[in-house]
Amino acid sequence: MILWLWFGDLSGSAPIDDDFGFGRGTPIDRGYIAEFLSRHAEDIGGRVLEVGDDDYSRRFGGTRITRQDIFHVDLNNPRATIVGDLAKPGVLPPAAFDCLVLTQTLHLVYDMASAVRQMHRALRPKGVVLLTVPGISRIDRGEWRESWCWSLTEASARRMFSDVFGTDQVEVETHGNVFAAVAFLHGLALEEVSPAKLNVRDPAFPVIVSVRAQKSAEA
Repeated sequence: MILWLWFGDLSGSAPIDDDFGFGRGTPIDRGYIAEFLSRHAEDIGGRVLEVGDDDYSRRFGGTRITRQDIFHVDLNNPRATIVGDLAKPGVLPPAAFDCLVLTQTLHLVYDMASAVRQMHRALRPKGVVLLTVPGISRIDRGEWRESWCWSLTEASARRMFSDVFGTDQVEVETHGNVFAAVAFLHGLALEEVSPAKLNVRDPAFPVIVSVRAQKSAEA
């Protein structure tokens, strides 16, 4: 038996908003990122490094931060305190940071495994990396199109970080469901969808994957 569905505004072959939802408000993945960082806000303190800017660090770390660094791949970013390729040895100083905040970044690094090793090296003992990566996502048409190499699953993220940090030091979660994935792919914004629907988790439809990985005290 075939049931006919009315897709309405979702029936087009082009997204409703072609910029992840920024044209309509707050992108849906940003809601999941903020919720993840909020739950782990106590980890954001001491010397903190964030990729791109320091918005999330300042928002969730506040006065716990004693020194803020900003990492960027582009020499032309005037706010960057460290510039380079995250996967290359020696770009990040060793045992320097209490917390690394990397949101929607690791998928732009071709050699992800090397980047994870460099993050581990850059943390002080008991330091924490808070990281999110795309699961189900569109690909950027602009600045990051040529760098967009990967999407991750819960299994691949867990294995990649456990190989470096140790299984007991890694927490991996998925965020999203089929409704959230469809809405995100079409570029709908947080402000125009039901929070209750977004908050349902279905591991088969990960809009983002989050990782909290802590360097052991003995490392």
